[in-house]
Amino acid sequence: MTYYEDDSVVLDVRMRMEGDKIDDNSKGDYVNLRDEDGAGERCNHFGCCWGLGGSVFWYWVKLAVTFTFFGLLAAACVEWVGPFLMDREIIPIINWETATFSTPVLVVLLFASVALFPTLLLPSSPSMWVAGMTFGYGFGFLLIITAAAVGVSLPYFIGSLFLHKIRGWFDKYPKRAAILRAAGEGNWFHQFRAVALIRISPFPYILYNYCAVATNVKYGPYFLGSLAGMVPEIFVAMYTGIVIRTLADASNDRRALSAQQIVFTVFGFCATVVATIIITVYAKRQLKVMQDEPLLA
Repeated sequence: MTYYEDDSVVLDVRMRMEGDKIDDNSKGDYVNLRDEDGAGERCNHFGCCWGLGGSVFWYWVKLAVTFTFFGLLAAACVEWVGPFLMDREIIPIINWETATFSTPVLVVLLFASVALFPTLLLPSSPSMWVAGMTFGYGFGFLLIITAAAVGVSLPYFIGSLFLHKIRGWFDKYPKRAAILRAAGEGNWFHQFRAVALIRISPFPYILYNYCAVATNVKYGPYFLGSLAGMVPEIFVAMYTGIVIRTLADASNDRRALSAQQIVFTVFGFCATVVATIIITVYAKRQLKVMQDEPLLA
């Protein structure tokens, strides 16, 4: 039926549900969508369920195809692209580093870069690669986490000198600043948890180093939450450096990686990507929950 309302034409379509209708041609419960004249279509209950199940099935198929594609891409990079880049770029840099700097000097340079680059708004990930490439997980992690403690502290105290300007930026962009403001509320554990999640989330941590002081977050939970939230990033960066070193050694010795090394490298790469995505999504969801939940004194 068509009628007029506020000088506009409105089409009135009525929906009628029918069930338990049994006859010789019955195929189960169904819903009739009809207009006033009775014209319409029948949606079989089992057909609708199959459509839902089919969509879930194709979702997993697409997911499997996507991971297979990235796995093959990683294998191709390890087998062909990696050696080419190693010969042209990576190996000369490693040889220059080994010939130019002694181990103590390299430790000082890496510590200084990780500690000072965040204050200068420069990324420190390349230094973490070199730490993993040169010292491995053990000493490399201790070196990076110690330097990171300085790197997150300096901007916090320097930011207090620009407190008025930072709060003016918060007022100018309230939606973007909402998550940061939430980190400064609640008790000690709430602040620690919020800072750690912000470190894991895609929010630029270099900017947060300066903005944290304007959210009234205490230095204790900020310091410990920052170190806890940076642990996944440090391990990913060091793993990248170790993989680069493995490929460089294989290319420098003019030998191909064994099938076992290729499988472990590709599997480690895919697992790292998946873990990073899962952790990042989890952090974003938890930050959203923390914005909505009531605070405890």
